[in-house]
Amino acid sequence: MSAGKALAKLFSLLWGGVDGLRKVLHLLLMLFIFSLIVSALSSTAPTVPGSAALVIRPVGRLVEQLAGDPFDRALAELMGDAEPQTIVQDVVDGLAFAKDDDRITSVVLDLSGMPGGGLSKLKRIGDAIDDFRSSGKTVIANADYYGQGGYYLASRADELYMHPDGALLISGFGVYMNYYKDAIDKLRIDWNIFKVGTYKSAVEPFMRNDMSEADREALEFVVDQLWALYKGDVEAARDLEPGAIDSILENVTSNMESVNGDFAALALESNLVDGLLTRAELQSRIVEVAGKNGDDSDYPSAQLDDYLQQMRLLKGDDEGQQNVAVVVAAGEILNGSQPPGLIGGNSTSSLLRKVRKDDSVKAVVLRVDSPGGSTFASSVILDEVKAIQAAGIPVVVSMGSVAASGGYWVSMSADKIYASPYTITGSIGIFGMFPTFQRSLEALGITTDGFGTTPWAGQFRPDRALSEDAKALFQMSIENGYDQFITGVADGRELDKEFVDSIAQGRVWTGSDAIENGLVDELGNLEDAILAAAELAELEADDYGRKYFEQELEPGEQLLLDLMGGAKSWGLDFGRLGQPRPAIQHVADVLENTLAPLTKFNDPKGIYSHCFCEFE
Repeated sequence: MSAGKALAKLFSLLWGGVDGLRKVLHLLLMLFIFSLIVSALSSTAPTVPGSAALVIRPVGRLVEQLAGDPFDRALAELMGDAEPQTIVQDVVDGLAFAKDDDRITSVVLDLSGMPGGGLSKLKRIGDAIDDFRSSGKTVIANADYYGQGGYYLASRADELYMHPDGALLISGFGVYMNYYKDAIDKLRIDWNIFKVGTYKSAVEPFMRNDMSEADREALEFVVDQLWALYKGDVEAARDLEPGAIDSILENVTSNMESVNGDFAALALESNLVDGLLTRAELQSRIVEVAGKNGDDSDYPSAQLDDYLQQMRLLKGDDEGQQNVAVVVAAGEILNGSQPPGLIGGNSTSSLLRKVRKDDSVKAVVLRVDSPGGSTFASSVILDEVKAIQAAGIPVVVSMGSVAASGGYWVSMSADKIYASPYTITGSIGIFGMFPTFQRSLEALGITTDGFGTTPWAGQFRPDRALSEDAKALFQMSIENGYDQFITGVADGRELDKEFVDSIAQGRVWTGSDAIENGLVDELGNLEDAILAAAELAELEADDYGRKYFEQELEPGEQLLLDLMGGAKSWGLDFGRLGQPRPAIQHVADVLENTLAPLTKFNDPKGIYSHCFCEFE
C-alpha cells in the first residue's frame, strides 16, 4: 500500500470516528431535550402532607401584580435574580383555601423578608388572617426583625414571636422628598413649569427647595388619618390600650435606658410581642402546634407557592359561561405599551378591548393602584372604559393603595367606585414641564442660531429659551386639560362642576374623605367590587365566574421556560449562573428612583396628572 493510500485510510478512519462521536453526542443531546420536554409536560403540582402548617413567607414589597415583562421576570426567577415581590391576592387566596382545608392545621407567618407595603394592601391581608383565625386554627408570626409593615400583619396573629437579638421598629409615617431647584439653578437649566391646582405639588421639587405650606397642609391631613388607622388596628389586634403606641414612641429613649438598650426586651416589655425565641425554640413551639414531621424534629409544612399551585389545579379556574372580568392597572401611567407594574396607554387599552370583545364578560372590575402619569395615556384608557360601558357592560373600579391623579382619571366614568379607608385618591390636577438648556450649553461655549419661516419654527427646541407666547400657549393647554378633568369628574360622578373644582386643585384625600365629597361610592375591597359588578349585570350569585385579563407569555417563551423548569427539576441550578448584586448597585437603585420622574415621563404633549403621594 502506498503512503498516500495509507494516509487517506487513516484520515478516513479518523473522520469516521469523529462522525460517529458527533452522532452519539447529537443523540444524547436529543435525549436530554426530550427528557426536559417530558419533565415539563408531566410535572405535577407539589404534594401537601395530610396534616401540615401552611408557611407564608412574604418577600419584598406587596404588589397588585408582579412588575416587569412576564418573560424577563419568569427567566429572572429561574436564574434567581428577580426583584422580590409578593402578590397580595396570592396571600389572600392561600389563607382562604387553608381556612376550610382539613389538611392545614395552622399558619406560620414568617415576616423577616417583608419591608413593607401600602396600608390598604396590609389591611386586606390582615383581614384575611382574621378570617382564617375564625376557623379556630392558629396563626404564629415570627421574624428576626420587624419593620412597620411586617409588624402590622404580625399583630393579627394568635402568637407573635421575635428573635432575642432582633428588633421591632415602628417609626410612624413620613413624607420626605428630594428638591432640585438649587441643582437646576447651578446647572443653568430653565425648568419651565405649568400647572393648575393649588395643591398640585408634583412640580414643587423642580421649583422649590422645600415643601410648600399648601402641600404640607394637604399631606398632613391625609398622613395623620392613615397613621391613626395604623395605630388603631395594631392596638386593637394586640389588646393594647388606646394611645399605647404613641406612649411607646414618645418615651423610646427613656424606655430603652430601662432595658439597657435592648430593642427585643423593650418590645416584650411593651407587649408588642408574646415572646423572644431562638430559631430552635421557635421550631419547638411550632412543632407543639403543628405536630412532628415523622421522627424528625421538624414540623410538616406546605409552602404557600406549592400550596397555591396544587389548590388552583384542584379547584380549577374561576371562569364560567358568564364572567366578571378583572383587569389590574398598577403603577405609573405612561404612553405606549408597558410591561406589568406600569400602566401603558396602548397595552392597558388593548387588555380592555380584549375584555369588551369577550362574549362571556358581563361586567368588569378595574383594580386601580396608580399615582397617575401621562394625561394622554390616561385619556386613551378612559376611552376604552367608556367603550365597555357603551357596549352595555357595567364597570366597577376597585381602588388599591393609591388611585390618584391619572389613577382617578381612568376611574372617573365607572358605574361604581370602591375604595378602602386607607386608599389615597383625588389629586385632581394637571401640570406640565419643559426644561430648556440654552444657558447650560452657553456655559460650555455652545450657542444656537438659525431662522424659521414662522415665529413657531424651532420654538420647542430644548436648546432655545421658550418665548412668552410659547409659555402662554403651554399654560392654556394645561388649563384646558384641567377643565377636561373636572368636567369628566362632574359628568361621571354627577356632581356640580364648581364643587368638583373646589375639592380638586390637586388635593389628595383618603378613601373615607372621598366618600364624603362624592369621589367614591362605597368603602370596600376587591371582593366587594366584584359582587357589586355582578349585581349591576344582574348575575345570580352562583351563575357567574371570574376571568382575569393580563399580559401573557408567547407560546415559544412559555415552552422555553417550561424546558428550563424541567432542567431545574433535574438538578440544574440556574440561580448559580447569576451574580450577587454588589452594594454599589443598591446605591444606583436609589439614584434611579430619585431621577425616575425625569426619565420615565413620556406624554406626547408633556402634560401629566401625577401624584407623588405614595408613603408608608
